[in-house]
Amino acid sequence: MIKEIKFTDNALKQINHLLSSKDKGSFFRIAIKGGGCSGFQYDFSFEKEAANDDLKYNNILIDKTSADLLKGSEVDYVEELIGNSFKINNPQTKSSCGCGVSFSL
Repeated sequence: MIKEIKFTDNALKQINHLLSSKDKGSFFRIAIKGGGCSGFQYDFSFEKEAANDDLKYNNILIDKTSADLLKGSEVDYVEELIGNSFKINNPQTKSSCGCGVSFSL
């Protein structure tokens, strides 16, 4: 179970919409990976199976390391003039770049 990470209704609705076009039983993965212009970046992907170290919330998977880095975060899905995207408000972030995907801890 994923604790201390909040998902807005918009985020859950979009995740379910995206998964509706995938094979039944697929999962939506949220991860933090090294890279980007600030050191870390959020990564969103689809998986057919959960790994042993994955935490699960409904049809969402987050590995334990990423979950620790996301503790206290809110995952939202926003529609803006520049495009639609998942936005993560992470209180552990010290700085982020203009793209909103890359950040430092």
